[in-house]
Amino acid sequence: MLRNGLEPWHLLIVAIMIILLFGSKKLPEAARGLGKSMRILKSEATAMKEDGAAPSTAQTTAAPVAQRTNEGDPVR
Repeated sequence: MLRNGLEPWHLLIVAIMIILLFGSKKLPEAARGLGKSMRILKSEATAMKEDGAAPSTAQTTAAPVAQRTNEGDPVR
């Protein structure tokens, strides 16, 4: 049944359905919105990768602080 997967004529039918549902006037606006969303997503992903190194240094600096607070506790 699905041994051939997605064939080119399947994509053509999907494209025709999208044009019929949204109309030719709304498609350029939707494409611009999708492009903006993709740019925002890409910039946020890049920012998260750059910030990815910060948590590892924060974890190493947070551990001594936790140890210092435990040193002040009375021994039981």
